[in-house]
Amino acid sequence: MATLAARRRLLPRWVAGWRGRLLGTAAEASPGGEEARGGGGDGGGSDGAIYVKKPAAAAAVTTRDETSVAMPTSFMTGSVVGKRFYRDATMRLADDGNGWTVMLDYRTLKSPTKRPLKLPSRALAMAIAAEWEYQESDGIRPFTMPLMKLACTALERVPLTRTKVIDNLMKKFHQDLVFCRSPADSELTIGVHQKQKEKIDPILEWVNTEFGFKPVVYTTFFGGKQDEGLTKAVESVLKKTTDCELASIDAMAAAAHSLVIPLAIFRERLGIEEAIELIRLEEDHQVDRWGLVEGGHDVDIADLKVQMSSAVVFLGLSRAM
Repeated sequence: MATLAARRRLLPRWVAGWRGRLLGTAAEASPGGEEARGGGGDGGGSDGAIYVKKPAAAAAVTTRDETSVAMPTSFMTGSVVGKRFYRDATMRLADDGNGWTVMLDYRTLKSPTKRPLKLPSRALAMAIAAEWEYQESDGIRPFTMPLMKLACTALERVPLTRTKVIDNLMKKFHQDLVFCRSPADSELTIGVHQKQKEKIDPILEWVNTEFGFKPVVYTTFFGGKQDEGLTKAVESVLKKTTDCELASIDAMAAAAHSLVIPLAIFRERLGIEEAIELIRLEEDHQVDRWGLVEGGHDVDIADLKVQMSSAVVFLGLSRAM
């Protein structure tokens, strides 16, 4: 529950403001050679102290480890990585002028495989720096850093497995949530059926207009077969996406059990709240009828909001200039 509470607090923090400084480097913001409070931990100097600026005694010798810091592979699993080992999280233009990087004190942040974390926009770099800035001193918690995890996915996983990611999305396309319609001839499902017609039919009409093919609606959990032309049209859109866009769509599809809903967000047909309403349409109907289970439904709702919202925010910030 502590994890979910932290997740609930994360998104409002982005909107409420960020106390991190928008400086070229952390060294410009800090007194020369001053030690960070708390000391110890990963990424420190040879004497175990953590410095905001590289110690003057070691200025003549520079190694890769002294100018950068890479996250361990466990970062992607969600476990607590370790104590906070830096004072400030900032961002700056990459050394080659191509993209933006995040700085933890005087070190450049790298991915778990030690690749430079070069981000496509200044806005995304600022948001990821804000995630690092809000980490507590007793530990770095990846589950409160969804943008960082999506950035690592876009940088490391998508370029190497792009074809596989698209294939997996297309395999599930025929069983898409929006194509499955509850029966209208049962007292238990008639209410859901009516809500689906009201809320989902406009999305099906959008699919027809956007891709030029009318979707097939079915009433079985095993799904149906969509028109080959529609399938190819959707696949063509996915193939033209950037790595950040595909990472966002893949994350949303996993949370939504739908590819159509992420595509509607991608094409700016749906917003976050509308998308969540569609995803939870049937379950919310049951909650209205039978009541909400505390520690069950409410947890699922909070988790869905974090997963969908963070992917949408990542998508938008990656496109920002």
